[in-house]
Amino acid sequence: MPSTYDISTVDLDDDRYEVKQSLIRNKYAVRDSDGDVVLRGKQKLFKLKEQFPFVTGDGEDAFAVKAGGIVDVAGNYVIVDAGTGEEIVALDEDLSLFVENWTVRDPETGEPLATIRSKSKPLSALRHVVGLANLIPNRYEIFDADGDHVGDIRGRFSLRDAYTVTVDDASGVPREAVVAAACILDALENQ
Repeated sequence: MPSTYDISTVDLDDDRYEVKQSLIRNKYAVRDSDGDVVLRGKQKLFKLKEQFPFVTGDGEDAFAVKAGGIVDVAGNYVIVDAGTGEEIVALDEDLSLFVENWTVRDPETGEPLATIRSKSKPLSALRHVVGLANLIPNRYEIFDADGDHVGDIRGRFSLRDAYTVTVDDASGVPREAVVAAACILDALENQ
């Protein structure tokens, strides 16, 4: 059943995805449970506003994640559908030294749709305070708007950053936004 938060160019109906970073910083491939590449994304460097354009496995424009401001300290981003030009969801980070907490929101009303939260405060603190962000993979939990656990983003030790994104129950949680957020979290937390 189509949702207001679906992206017209992508059909992510799997419940598990592998996100792997390329040897080149902030370039990602997303594979479904069959191992097929369903999305590729790359952070545009040297732009006034940060941009993460994504293409489908066939190389067609899918969507872009764009920073809300020129210097986006607060971590405010919007996902824009490449097919329609419409804003699908907004992603914003609650700034905290010890917990990484992202909220997926309706772009017009600001209503929360999902939350992506670091699973471990001590691990987050080690990553940020001690500067081990590139060495310690993080783990996140995904919650729906009611606060119910619906999935995980699990980092793995690897030469390149690698994450498994699992969405257990996607009723109302936009998968494309969660998968894009896994790439964005990795790129931003490792800067």
